[in-house]
Amino acid sequence: MKQAVMGRISVLVVFFLLLAQGVSAQCSMCRAPLEGNVSDGTFLLTSENLNAGITLLFVTPYLLIGAVALFWYLNARKHARNLNGRGYSQG
Repeated sequence: MKQAVMGRISVLVVFFLLLAQGVSAQCSMCRAPLEGNVSDGTFLLTSENLNAGITLLFVTPYLLIGAVALFWYLNARKHARNLNGRGYSQG
């Protein structure tokens, strides 16, 4: 049963990947200032700054979630050591 479901899901994923077309993922709010700066000659600097800002916005949530997960793991490990004196192992 699980193999049949996984097979169907795999076929659907491949089907949708084959249908994917190249898209312009830049919204009009971001595109307008960049197109306006081409005539000024400041396009390269502006596009690099925009790219850095997008990267920062993309990475920040993952760093925060990773920090919370690390804190949680270390706290659980410390708590387990306090309970049995040896860490997670019970044997």
